[in-house]
Amino acid sequence: MSRQRNEFAKSLFSRRRLLQRNWRLNRNSTRLSISPVSFVVYSIIEFGIPPRIEMKKSEPAVAASTKITFDNSDDSESSSDEEDAIKREIAAEVTFEELQRARSDGSDLVFRKPKPEKNGGRANKNRPMEISSKKPVSRFREVIQAPKKVIRDPRFESLCGNLDVNGHKKRYNFIYENTLPAEKEELKKQMKKTKDPKAVGELKDQLTRIDKELKSVAVKRTEKDILAEHKKKERDAAKKGKQPYYLKKSEIQKQKLAEKFKELKESGKLESFIEKKRRRNAAKDHRFMPYRRPTEQGDQ
Repeated sequence: MSRQRNEFAKSLFSRRRLLQRNWRLNRNSTRLSISPVSFVVYSIIEFGIPPRIEMKKSEPAVAASTKITFDNSDDSESSSDEEDAIKREIAAEVTFEELQRARSDGSDLVFRKPKPEKNGGRANKNRPMEISSKKPVSRFREVIQAPKKVIRDPRFESLCGNLDVNGHKKRYNFIYENTLPAEKEELKKQMKKTKDPKAVGELKDQLTRIDKELKSVAVKRTEKDILAEHKKKERDAAKKGKQPYYLKKSEIQKQKLAEKFKELKESGKLESFIEKKRRRNAAKDHRFMPYRRPTEQGDQ
């Protein structure tokens, strides 16, 4: 046993001398083939003397039930002393400057064990959330987490009921029948009394807004009457076995113009309306007319 131990020690020290010689050559060369820390780690792994292992052969060979016993004899103590001596001798040859350089260029990171990543979250619902200190915190954040705002649209909520367009128009029809016309007359009286041009301009803007609202309501009412009359005719035709016909937007527009001309004719404003329309169209066409080219005689 002592003979085997001596042979192992001789081979160990011969390999150590070879590695030390290579290390000195690499240090003197212009380019290092191995970093100092890597050499230290490799030397410790290479020269480490493991404890002696004895297998109990008396027990039957069973899979996954192998028992390992460590011998704590004097041989193991001497081997640990030799191992410590080798580690100290190798570490003594590496200067602090070389170790610092190896850490700075990252060559020692190859032999480091990766740290297990911690998943963010809470270990318990009553504990606060663990947040990494490496990530920067946003400048604007909620210190107290308020409940999320729920946006509700009454058009799609069952609690708000269904929208009755006709009923809504009937209930608020007094605004267009009584309120807005009365407001319009009051604004006209104020315009006659006011002499301030700025106040007169504001009153004119209010009158224009009321006229637009009343006009849009009248147009929508005319369109509604046209559709109601057409649906009534189509229902009577469907009872007789005919196929339904749906009006296009262009046909609805034609019928609206016909109704408008009929109203203007009854009120006696048809001629003035046609004259205004003609002048407006002439002004539009005038923009696209070419200008007269200057001639040499005209220039002279």
